[in-house]
Amino acid sequence: MKHSLRLPLTAQGRLDRAVADALGLGRAAVKRAFALGDVRVRGRRARASDPAEPGAPVEIEVEGPAGPPGPEPDAPLTVLAEGARFVVVDKPAGVATHPLAPGEGGTLANAVAARYPECAKASPDPREGGAVQRLDLETSGCVLFAREPGAWARLHDAFRSRAVEKVYLALAAGRLEADGVCSVPLAQRGGRAVPAPDPMAEERLGSKGFAPRAAETRWEVERRFRAWTLLRVRIVTGVMHQIRAHLAFLGHPVAGDAAYGGAAAALPGLERHFLHAARLGFESPDGGRVVAESPLPEALASVLERLEPA
Repeated sequence: MKHSLRLPLTAQGRLDRAVADALGLGRAAVKRAFALGDVRVRGRRARASDPAEPGAPVEIEVEGPAGPPGPEPDAPLTVLAEGARFVVVDKPAGVATHPLAPGEGGTLANAVAARYPECAKASPDPREGGAVQRLDLETSGCVLFAREPGAWARLHDAFRSRAVEKVYLALAAGRLEADGVCSVPLAQRGGRAVPAPDPMAEERLGSKGFAPRAAETRWEVERRFRAWTLLRVRIVTGVMHQIRAHLAFLGHPVAGDAAYGGAAAALPGLERHFLHAARLGFESPDGGRVVAESPLPEALASVLERLEPA
């Protein structure tokens, strides 16, 4: 659907946010329009991070809302835990959690919809197919789905209130000699998490329309190698790319994570980043504690076997 508008005279901050507010549209849909190059200001293609110009004419073409994920019965699905109102499944690396566009397939939610069709009606956003959380495309491991709306609301609130245990295994570049914690705030900028380690950085990002969010990453040393360290990571918050951004900021990027670590993260034989959601603990909507665990994928386990010991 194509929209033509003039930004309000009070418009300020980032262009994508100003356009979303002016049209009353969800920011995800507007963000995708920018990514596809379907936004023009004064006839010229615009970027989401451009500053909003009060009164400027804007043309934007927005895709129709994505419906619930279509069931794909032949898609493999590994169930780690289930109850009457939830299911935890194992996401492979390279598979998206749920569709972002109408008609998109091949996601984890498509596989879940085939086996648990009620999940497709559980989340407020139909495209999520009942997913209560998401993992990055190349991150594997535990993903929680709700099987009815009431359960989705309760589980979503548990994530927001930081009542869910989230444990990852990450292979970090270099040697970390001790357990630790990183609490540097992170801002979302151009699909990346940008650290704001001091008030000056926070002010600079804020002036450009990027608001740093609180983020806390804790780690324990699981195993040491000559040039790498396997970490057991617990995240209290849930900021996009949090573990990857924090470890890279500390000078120990996740192995295989070229986006944040560049050449320092390169590891021969590793075709994805080494980040795995190994454990998920939460209170069941039906009562009682649930702990789901995902074994380390063979592709990652084999990498550890080839590393030179400390």
